[in-house]
Amino acid sequence: MMREVVLDTETTGLEPEAGHRIIEVCCLELRNHVPTGRHFHAFVDPGRDIEPDAERVHGISRASLIGKPAFAEIVDQLLDFLGEDPIVAHNAPFDFAFLDAEFARLALPPLDRARMVDTAALARRKYPGLPASLDALCRRFDIDLSQRTTHNALLDCKLLAEVYLELIGGRQPALGLVTPAASRAASRTEVVARTQRRVTVTAEEAEAHAAFLARFVKDPIWTRLDAAAPAGEA
Repeated sequence: MMREVVLDTETTGLEPEAGHRIIEVCCLELRNHVPTGRHFHAFVDPGRDIEPDAERVHGISRASLIGKPAFAEIVDQLLDFLGEDPIVAHNAPFDFAFLDAEFARLALPPLDRARMVDTAALARRKYPGLPASLDALCRRFDIDLSQRTTHNALLDCKLLAEVYLELIGGRQPALGLVTPAASRAASRTEVVARTQRRVTVTAEEAEAHAAFLARFVKDPIWTRLDAAAPAGEA
């Protein structure tokens, strides 16, 4: 089974090269694009202040992190969870840069960029010119945002898992463990429902469509087929 890891971090600021640190990291496991329920989540004491603008975004205060483990104390668990699988993140270069900076402090190698799956880049390619923030994509795919009052790595991972499934071809029947047979049955039901949906076209719409096509196609073959079809078969 294909394994992927959805990842999100929260940080003290925006620039790892300026000494900003990770304060929260979450990873969520996907198997064949479906969340399994396994995840890794940790708050981290960065050993430094948090920028006010960053705190306004994620709502995590410096005081709330006192007594939390340092990054060095959680890195082995994090690396074990990441394994060697693809890592899905929104604006992934940001998260990879912060993780690489933390790894460098511990003399650990950086993440292989071949593992990076950037959902922001996927969204921009699929919907050029449209907003590609996580909030915007959740609204586009009708994903519930009611709990997202601030950025939170665990919640953001769950939302991103849903967004990712939509970006790569459509939401699974359920974001939990499903049997292959149940998944196939649900998919067949969805296909049947889609193919049975009726669309009513007015006479004005049909004429406008025909006029539009006439600008590009002269004597289209389908008009000859319609004319040749027996009554009641068109």
